[in-house]
Amino acid sequence: MFGRDTQEAPSGGVQRQGFLKRLAQRLGRGRVSFDLLNVFRGRKIDAELLEELETRLLTADVGVEATEFILSGLNKRLARKELADVEALIGALRAAVEEILVPCARPLLIEARHKPFTILVVGVNGSGKTTTIGKLARRFTDEGRSVMLAAGDTFRAAAIEQLSIWAERTGSSCIAQHAGADPAAVAFDALQAARARRTDVLIADTAGRLHSQSHLMEELKKVKRVLQRGDPLAPHEVLLVLDANQGQNALAQAVQFHEAVGVTGLVITKLDGTAKGGIVIAIARRLGLPIRFVGIGEQPGDFGEFDAHAFAAALVEGAGGNASQEPA
Repeated sequence: MFGRDTQEAPSGGVQRQGFLKRLAQRLGRGRVSFDLLNVFRGRKIDAELLEELETRLLTADVGVEATEFILSGLNKRLARKELADVEALIGALRAAVEEILVPCARPLLIEARHKPFTILVVGVNGSGKTTTIGKLARRFTDEGRSVMLAAGDTFRAAAIEQLSIWAERTGSSCIAQHAGADPAAVAFDALQAARARRTDVLIADTAGRLHSQSHLMEELKKVKRVLQRGDPLAPHEVLLVLDANQGQNALAQAVQFHEAVGVTGLVITKLDGTAKGGIVIAIARRLGLPIRFVGIGEQPGDFGEFDAHAFAAALVEGAGGNASQEPA
């Protein structure tokens, strides 16, 4: 699941299949999927149809760069007379999407040599950071790992309370200070405490901030520097949480956060039938950053590792796609 040096629990395969099934259902409804089979069924594959496909991809937040890459490949296949019907077109489109996504489908590896393995969670307000931290804590503790949460969002008293509740729910410990405390000091104290207690994983929350707020981004850099005083290799993962509903703005956020603190992994949340799922393709094509997890709802089972093949199938084929089937 998280590390190739650990065996998956007996129920892990069942849980994963359940998540992939929900992924197909959630992406296959509303505005998330392209659902091209129903739109293009019975039509001739020609330049006019590909132009319409281009419009649909751009409307779905796939972005100019990724759309041009996909259409270039499809036009070449059309010229070679490889696209005889809509089914062939959809298969080729799915393959093109997979080509973009597969390199980014890299699971988060918790390396035992780093103790604690420190994860710094960043993102804008409302992206789902706190919920993501809680779900990660639950996954790690279910695997038998000890977890500590650091309440680094000191600007909101409610954020400290929410993280404490998640710690209680998941059997994790929590390090917090008063509202308004220095976030870097909270992170440093938590690292020292986690090391003293031989904790396996430390997850440090940070205050939500707009990517355009330079002074707050500088504060985030300070948190990272202070962690490195305690451990030169920390944080071992900088996890950026993105709300898929933000569309192209999510891509701008990813660019800015990556430039500021060196993002090493992404969590894309709220892919529950209201977002435009194409933004995942745009981010993958532009940045190539590992996509660790996706969220498709609020329930514990609505959070799982990113699967490029399942995501491409559900996105391209809609509710009819077999998201759990690996490509031949």
